Amino acid sequence: MSKPSLSLPRFAVKRPIRVANFWMLLLRYGIHAVSAIWLAWAYYQGISGNLPGDPVQYLLDFSGIGALHLLLLSLLVSPLAQGLKFSQLMRVRKTLGVYAAVYAIFHLYVFTAYELQYEWLLIIDEIIKRPYITVGMSALLILTALLITSFDRVRKRMGARWQSLHNFTYLAIILGCIHYLWSVKSNWYEPAIYISIALLLLIYRRKKIQNIFK
Repeated sequence: MSKPSLSLPRFAVKRPIRVANFWMLLLRYGIHAVSAIWLAWAYYQGISGNLPGDPVQYLLDFSGIGALHLLLLSLLVSPLAQGLKFSQLMRVRKTLGVYAAVYAIFHLYVFTAYELQYEWLLIIDEIIKRPYITVGMSALLILTALLITSFDRVRKRMGARWQSLHNFTYLAIILGCIHYLWSVKSNWYEPAIYISIALLLLIYRRKKIQNIFK
């Protein structure tokens, strides 16, 4: 008697998803439009006095949480693309990462311009003395470096060093979550959710992360 086959049945094997390039281009433009317009609208609402409560705190929360959302989404693209066998989805990862950096830079702008009103000595003092700001600034510097080197021309010039630099994305998401956790005075469970999601995404990449340190 022949042994039963251990191969997966055909219906369990998913076919790769393939769509017209037009739809992927439309998706990328959609991310550009939603991310940019939403940020601009929030800022307009803030400076025009249409926001309830403290507009500065609202903009800080909006931009900081927005940066975390976009960074987590950029890390989610790879497992989704692999799980769905939808390799074209990888094209939006860069777009999400770019806007994560843009939102983080805007977060710093609101803090320096409206919270500390460009008091540079005070800004430096805050960065040094407040651990949550130190951690947040470290994440911002990483994201800014990734933004600057996101252009294809720069990537070609950097060669293998480009990937080494962009591996710091994993550190940036950890620092960003810690910054959020340390900055809240209550409701710690909200940043705990972000930390849990980030850890799951990093565990998914554990082999790649292990190879970085070899």
